[in-house]
Amino acid sequence: MAAWIDTHCHLDAPEFAADRDAVRTRARAAGVAHCVVPAVDADNFDAVRRLAAQHADSYALGIHPLCVDRAQEHDLERLDEALARCCGDPRLVAVGEIGLDFFGDAPARERQERFFAGQLRLAARHGLPVILHVRRSADALLAHLRAAGVAGIAHAFNGSRQQADEFVRLGFRLGFGGTITYERALQIRRLAAELPLAALVLETDAPDIPPQWLYRTAAQRAQGHAQGRNEPGELPRIGQVLAALRGIPGEELARATAANAVAALPRLGPLLARPAAPGC
Repeated sequence: MAAWIDTHCHLDAPEFAADRDAVRTRARAAGVAHCVVPAVDADNFDAVRRLAAQHADSYALGIHPLCVDRAQEHDLERLDEALARCCGDPRLVAVGEIGLDFFGDAPARERQERFFAGQLRLAARHGLPVILHVRRSADALLAHLRAAGVAGIAHAFNGSRQQADEFVRLGFRLGFGGTITYERALQIRRLAAELPLAALVLETDAPDIPPQWLYRTAAQRAQGHAQGRNEPGELPRIGQVLAALRGIPGEELARATAANAVAALPRLGPLLARPAAPGC
């Protein structure tokens, strides 16, 4: 069985409160060897760290752009302190989930950019890659990244080919997940099929971005059908869709995307080779 890596899974989310351990057990049985669990604000730093240790996974620490309105001014200091405190923990693999989100009624751009720039500086100071949230913001993100000197993963990538090429040029891998399973998602499926294989990593963003087979339309939801909850155990099936788009065997895709994940997040390498005890 292929060993898959979910590079973005919010296992700490409240949607998993009732059966979190069973969710991770199902994923492992399906072939998901490892999950990266990113924080979204300072108050869940400890939760993602504990979950990563419990399930032999890894974690990232950061403040999500949609959470900066409720963040305190000293939360960047809290992040700096947490990164310093956990520097010896082999399960800490990145600063994330950080980035910019300019969709709808997201927090004010100036505040988002201030927190993002501060977190890029912390990533560089602590020698860690970043896991980026990119929504309607790729060009602004790229402007920050050109001066930051950090790389990592652009999570849930949904930009243009030109933007994709620029992220790759800066050393980033691009995360693809449930969106590629929708036949009408023509642009993202084309990118997933045509970008260099070395640029791709896989993710679920569970419990969000459900694949097509879990999605319920508004009409179905009105009839009482609940929206399907995404889980890390869906990753192998998502991976098979990507493999089919690229015309390669699933095993080959699993090996390649796992190697790409390690290239993007180098601390993953030893964790995949053998379990490591938490150091924080």
